[in-house]
Amino acid sequence: MSISVQDHEDTIVALATPQGSGALGIIRLSGPDSIEIANRIFKGNDLKGQLTHTIHYGRIIDKEEVVDEVLASIFIAPHSYTGEHSVEFSCHGSSYILQRIIRLLIDAGAHPARAGEFTQRAFLNGRLDLVQAEAVADLIASDNKAAHMAAMNQMRGGFSDEIKKLRSELVQFASLIELELDFAEEDVEFARRDELKALVEQIQVVIAHLIESFDLGNVIKNGVPTVIAGKPNTGKSTLLNHLLNEEKAIVSDIPGTTRDIIEDIIHIEGICFRFIDTAGIREARDKIEAIGVQRTHDKMKAASVIIYLFDLAIETEADIKREIEKLDQLKIPYIKAGNKADLIDPLLIEKLRKVWPDMIFISAKHEHNLDQLRGHLLNIIHLKDFHTGDVVVTNARHYDSLTQTRQALSDVLKGLETGLTNDFIALDLRQALHHLGEITGEITTDDLLDNIFRNFCIGK
Repeated sequence: MSISVQDHEDTIVALATPQGSGALGIIRLSGPDSIEIANRIFKGNDLKGQLTHTIHYGRIIDKEEVVDEVLASIFIAPHSYTGEHSVEFSCHGSSYILQRIIRLLIDAGAHPARAGEFTQRAFLNGRLDLVQAEAVADLIASDNKAAHMAAMNQMRGGFSDEIKKLRSELVQFASLIELELDFAEEDVEFARRDELKALVEQIQVVIAHLIESFDLGNVIKNGVPTVIAGKPNTGKSTLLNHLLNEEKAIVSDIPGTTRDIIEDIIHIEGICFRFIDTAGIREARDKIEAIGVQRTHDKMKAASVIIYLFDLAIETEADIKREIEKLDQLKIPYIKAGNKADLIDPLLIEKLRKVWPDMIFISAKHEHNLDQLRGHLLNIIHLKDFHTGDVVVTNARHYDSLTQTRQALSDVLKGLETGLTNDFIALDLRQALHHLGEITGEITTDDLLDNIFRNFCIGK
């Protein structure tokens, strides 16, 4: 069901904490009648007329029965999350109590909130732009330090400020071009073409940087798919177990023990890595093993990073060279990890290091050099360069709008170079402004808002 601006004259209610029993639960009201509706079931200080950002102790009453002892927090418009009058009840976390209080508030005149409706009202009331509103959902979903940093930066307006600055600079020239259209018969020029060209080229550089940051942003938001691959019995499962600090995968001297994909999540310096232990790569002996080997190849092709293990106790320099040639053909970042380094002559390690200076020599069994491996993982995806305040694109919608903006601005440059008339240049400028405006929400549709906010949790 589409959510429209007209729906927002009522008062909504929802549980703002997770479903289930807990020590505390918070019920949130927002809308013009939220204080009056809350006051109908609250026994304590009269909530009407209270100052904003004050907390009041009292009881929730159903007829003569005391349902719970609560704290009522008052927020007077526009000084609230939604920009409307709001009340939050802090209650005991019994599911029965919470649902009963919500039912009492609905009976008193409130309506159940839809998913994301509180944040949507904050957007419609000018408390947040669309990028900041989407960042709220990202902040809630963040499960690592980098995702948290990126979401906080967007919620504080870092990305929005960048887009608004670009759009503001472009609007000035677009308005001059539009003005020239009004005086087309008099052949006047209000916008200097060399200055417009320089500005568009400057904006293109910034947009290209933002578009390029999406790969990093996607990794930050969704984690890094990292495949551990190699021939059978090279120590892949042992490595996974030590990275996870648990016996996740079966370890055996028998080659081909791992026949299916084993996955788990590891956080390294605040970055989420989705590690995938795979079946050993070799000629399969049976149908089941063949399926496992095929899945290994599929996972490798879809990975962001591959940790490829070489068994230094068995594999020759020629074997390693052949495998590296195959890895290079995938064109996916990978780490060369020579395992079982504790079992071979140090002189052989030095020889291999001269051939492949970027190879890491580890012992998964004895956890030797695993910190170096973790450091290489961070370096290979450039996450060590990500700092608080960096503007990074993490949203596919923003990436799409930036890509379309870049195309429209390329058309502007092409038009300037080929001497197109003002009406065509103005049309391309309008397209660029439109796509930039879509990002921050200066240009929206009900369908767009519905698609964004329905993915929020109820109560936010």
